[in-house]
Amino acid sequence: MAAPSLQDGIDRAGSAVELLWKPDAEPWLPEGLDDEYAGWRREQAAWRSGVAFLDLSHHMSDTFIEGPDAVRLLESVSANDYARFEIGQAKQFVPVAGDGNIVTDGILMRTAEAGFVLSGIPAAQNWVKYHAEKGGYDVAFVTDPEARWRQGRDARLFRYQVQGPLAAELVENAFGGPLPEVKFFHSAPVALRHARFRALRHGMAGQAGYEFIGDWQDAALVRDSLMAAGEPLGLVRVGALAYPTASMGSGWIPTPTPAIYTDPELADYRAYVGLFTYEGQNPLHGSFYSERIEDYYTSPYELGYGRSISFRHDFIGRDALLKAKEEITRTRVTLVFDAEDVRRVIGGGEDPGYVHSYARNRVETASGEPAGVTFQTDPVDHVGTLLSLALVDSEFAAPGTEVSVVWGRHPGPGTPADADLGFPRVRATVHPAPYDDHARRRYRRNA
Repeated sequence: MAAPSLQDGIDRAGSAVELLWKPDAEPWLPEGLDDEYAGWRREQAAWRSGVAFLDLSHHMSDTFIEGPDAVRLLESVSANDYARFEIGQAKQFVPVAGDGNIVTDGILMRTAEAGFVLSGIPAAQNWVKYHAEKGGYDVAFVTDPEARWRQGRDARLFRYQVQGPLAAELVENAFGGPLPEVKFFHSAPVALRHARFRALRHGMAGQAGYEFIGDWQDAALVRDSLMAAGEPLGLVRVGALAYPTASMGSGWIPTPTPAIYTDPELADYRAYVGLFTYEGQNPLHGSFYSERIEDYYTSPYELGYGRSISFRHDFIGRDALLKAKEEITRTRVTLVFDAEDVRRVIGGGEDPGYVHSYARNRVETASGEPAGVTFQTDPVDHVGTLLSLALVDSEFAAPGTEVSVVWGRHPGPGTPADADLGFPRVRATVHPAPYDDHARRRYRRNA
């Protein structure tokens, strides 16, 4: 019997929302890590005032794309600029559906003239592979899934980050001097003893740093060398609880809902994608509920990917995306929660502790009118409260605007979207995204 498809799941559930709505879903945490190594607060502080070590080797899927049609394929399914894409460079991958909304992002690195690796959640990778098969492109794929699907075998690549104000000093300790100067999101080949790998100029928490990527056979050597070089600097290893909070400073919204669930022209795609995939299982939950899955879709412009978009080639969704550029109605912002309300509504005491959520919570104006929706909420210790990455109507996006977040879990299908469920409100103030000034103004300045 064939494995059920995404379309099978939608048909059995009755709709995409009925399939995906899981009001009691637990928040995602990265695999392969202890929850904490030094305590989540100390781990957050390390990338802000010292140096932190992050292991990204286990929770992402990698698809290796090679062949004479690799560039032509990628051009046809994404809005990125391939005319200016150097070997060793990485880009935020921006595939869109026919309506111009994002399919989900990823990180695409060029490894050769006709070779790439696409990393992240596998939804974007499924999109690329489907269109390669449908279009008859001369390319080959090898996919190394995230840890839970590897059946105990090692990853193909290690991926380690060091970041924070002391990251450059750690690197000099490890390599015996500074690394070659490269632009943001570009990489250089480096070596430690017999290990040969790449150093990508990158940062995830509003601080400068490097991401080191290489063959798994060298993973232990590279990890141990970096950690030994960081020991005199007070290097702190980051665990699963602190890791997701890094995106709060950099403004990256990691869980967009793929815009694939209702378009009749994507029926064949939904039959191609399995039910037990990100597309079929990534839960929707929170106080913002709609029976229309389209109300959860997002534009790349709303997510802050405008700098990555090029219209110098044809691609799926190009016309709709070009139109969307002139019709942006929502703005990505950071909401800073009122600390007193957090203690009253969420924490239940003086210290709310660790609160991590990917809930889609309703954002309201002071008068109770809808103003937007949250995507991720996490504590940031040096701010002293919770931050939330959200999309709000542009008229409410000015820094300093007072809003409130409806904190609760709508039960979903069977209960009206606008039902008064008695959920409490948490006051919040609008701030820019990225929230961190360094991330907003400086760490991409030499991209």
